[in-house]
Parts: sequence; C-alpha cells; structure tokens
Amino acid sequence: MQERRGIRGVKSASRTVALLELLAERGEQPSRLDELAEDLGVPRSSMYQLLQTLVDSGWVRTDATGSLYGIGIRALLTGTGYLDGDRHIRAVRPYLDEASDALGETIHMARLDGRDVVYLATRESHEYLRTISRVGRRVPAHAGALGKALLAERADVELLLDEEPLTGLTENTHTDRGALLADLARVRERGYSIDREETVPGIAGFGFALRYGTPAVDAISCSVPVARLTPEHETRIVSVMSDIRARIESRLPPVSGVPDWR
Repeated sequence: MQERRGIRGVKSASRTVALLELLAERGEQPSRLDELAEDLGVPRSSMYQLLQTLVDSGWVRTDATGSLYGIGIRALLTGTGYLDGDRHIRAVRPYLDEASDALGETIHMARLDGRDVVYLATRESHEYLRTISRVGRRVPAHAGALGKALLAERADVELLLDEEPLTGLTENTHTDRGALLADLARVRERGYSIDREETVPGIAGFGFALRYGTPAVDAISCSVPVARLTPEHETRIVSVMSDIRARIESRLPPVSGVPDWR
C-alpha cells in the first residue's frame, strides 16, 4: 500500500475506489464477480461482500439474477455534484453556448488530470451529432487540442519527467516526444493548439488554455470535421474562440477565500 505524507492508505477504501473506477470504465459492459476479483487481485469472498455493500448503497447495480454488476446511479449523482459545485465550470458554460451559436461547431471544456484530460462540458454541433455524451470521457493529454493547449503551459523539462510511452489514437497522434515538444513550442508561439485528426479520424480541433490559474488546468476547444474546415472557417474559429477565452479569463480572476483545489 502506498504512503503519502506519512499516512498509510486504507485497504478497503482503495479496493472500493479501484472497483468503482473499473466498473465506470467498462460502462455498458457488465462484469461478473469472478472476473472483478481476478482483475483487482481481491479474494472472491471479499469482493462479494464489497459488491453487496455497494449495491445496497446504490453505488453498484446488479441484474435480476445477482450475477452481473455495473456502476450505479450514486456515481452519477456524485459526478453531477462535482460539476455543479465548481465555480469555473458554472462560469464557463454560458460562453460554450455562445461559441456554439457563433460557430455552429462542437465546443468542449476539459480539465487536466494526470496524463489525461477529462471532458467537463460539451455543446454539440447541430450538423455533427454524437450519440454518446463526452462529459466524463478521458483522453490522453498529448493526443488532442485540449490536452496540448494545457501541456504547452508547462515547461518541457517537467513534461520529460514522465517516461511512460505516448499512446497513439490515430496515425496522426504524436507518439514521439521530440515531435510533441516541437508541436508544443508552436502552440506557445501562436497561443492555441491545433489537432489535425490526432484524436479522431476526420476531426480537427483548436484548443485554448484558460489561464485563470497558474499553470492552467482547464481549456476550451472547437472541433470540426476536416471536410468542412476551409481556411476562412479556421480563421473565424480562432477569432471567436480567442475572444471567448479572453472574456472568460477577465471574468474569472483568482478569488481570495475560494479553495485552491488540487
């Protein structure tokens, strides 16, 4: 068990968190007791007791036979509480609506979490609809406009401390650190990031870090099908999103007395 600041982790709490994260990751794919116990390295009897406790409290759901398990509705309520309780997310939402109306494209807000970005809000394009909400989705930070906009706010030496391999989502994703650092240098120079089919084939993105914190942890982006991305439309996207960013940052200066969440 890991120790942090001299405090030992609580095994039961660690198991609970690992189980909930695993079930959330699997989404609609149900899991059986034996496979959950094996995947998490937990004795079958202990996993059964943990599952029953979480089913009773609504954090895990089970089918009529009691043999299949999935994430429960309490996880949704907690996630909604996170979104509703964050003043930055609340403040940015109206600007996402404004950008969506002005550009007619998909607009996102995301937050850096370790090596990934997590989508916090999305306004979908009326011309390019997705069937699955992006809120809560994780994407490697190096693989798209949102993440690259935030990585560019950090020094290269800090980024090089991470020796984990860079995962490729498409053939255009940066998997070489040298190429990624060169791209981040261009992001710093122009003031925003560009993702040309690095996350999803056929989709380009433009990311803008929100600098109401140092270093920035939140960013907004505009995604557009490459088939619709003319030079004129790209220029308009950059203009509108740059203006939106400036107005968000002017509205959200650091406030004393507000927790500096880590």
